[in-house]
Amino acid sequence: MRKLTYSLAINEALHQMMASDESVFLIGQGVKSPWYLGNTTKGLVERFGPERVIDTPVSENAVTGAAVGAAIVGMRPVVVHPRMDFMMYAMGPIINEAANWHYMNGGRSSAPVVIWGIINRGGEQAAQHSQAIHALFAHVPGLKVVMPSTPHDAKGLMIAAIMDDNPVVYVDDRWLYGIEGDVPEEIYEVPIGKAAVRREGGDVTVAATSYMVKLAIEAANELEKECVDVEVLDLRTIKPLDKSLLIDSVKKTGRLVVGDGGWRSFGAAAEIEAVVLEEAFEDIKSPPMRVTLPDVPAPASRTLEKAYYPQVDDIVRAVKKALDYSWTDIYVPGVKTRSIKKD
Repeated sequence: MRKLTYSLAINEALHQMMASDESVFLIGQGVKSPWYLGNTTKGLVERFGPERVIDTPVSENAVTGAAVGAAIVGMRPVVVHPRMDFMMYAMGPIINEAANWHYMNGGRSSAPVVIWGIINRGGEQAAQHSQAIHALFAHVPGLKVVMPSTPHDAKGLMIAAIMDDNPVVYVDDRWLYGIEGDVPEEIYEVPIGKAAVRREGGDVTVAATSYMVKLAIEAANELEKECVDVEVLDLRTIKPLDKSLLIDSVKKTGRLVVGDGGWRSFGAAAEIEAVVLEEAFEDIKSPPMRVTLPDVPAPASRTLEKAYYPQVDDIVRAVKKALDYSWTDIYVPGVKTRSIKKD
């Protein structure tokens, strides 16, 4: 099978969907600019023209509102936010309109819009240009949130998002743009709401999102040298979450580490751990661990960035910490409680 980079896999998805369906169009700031979008939109305006590849002024609220309105009347727009931070300006049309439209109309109408948000990390871009706010959108009923980590899934999930009859927030990370992987040439969908096992193991489950999947696999390979057998789950979609695969994996290994590139408190990692504690409490052998961003804004210093962003070693340490603990059952008449002991 031929290989493509992550960014060119997105580009191929857009080319193929726009060629196969005239209702699909792309709108957003910098859609013609490699500075904004790299090569993800390469060749689109030359092939489909400025009426279907619409480069807009800097007006996130208006542009997103126009895309949501077009979706309501039958189009399938993809509205791109080259820096996810500034999706904050578009919260009204995304949450109040797109997310609620199907429900408020009793299922008789929908808003099939893809809201494509790009995370720009590192490079001394600081607090206003480096934020990963995917958990905000996952909190909202009516929105699906996908986060591909491989070129194969970048294409397949973009196609699935465009074909979905309700709004999908498609989150990608520019740190992934240069990675290569096998990508089929034909149009295909990766199912929304289905995770994937990237590496099978029996000692601990590491469930990760986006670029953290790559770090998790590297950590698993390091831990294998110490005879630790790590199972790596690529969640791919955080809303709806693939609870079945997650719970099955944790029941098998008995331990969980979550890797997510968002902030620690009230984030995706916390929700994933809550699901496991609610549905697999009797099967886990140690408290779940989180590897996330700290609860502070992104720094503007390259030196501080090295401490701020999670690394492979952070996942390795979290796995070892999970392996250092086990539950012990304490029985009180009429009540069963659990306490923790360190092995």
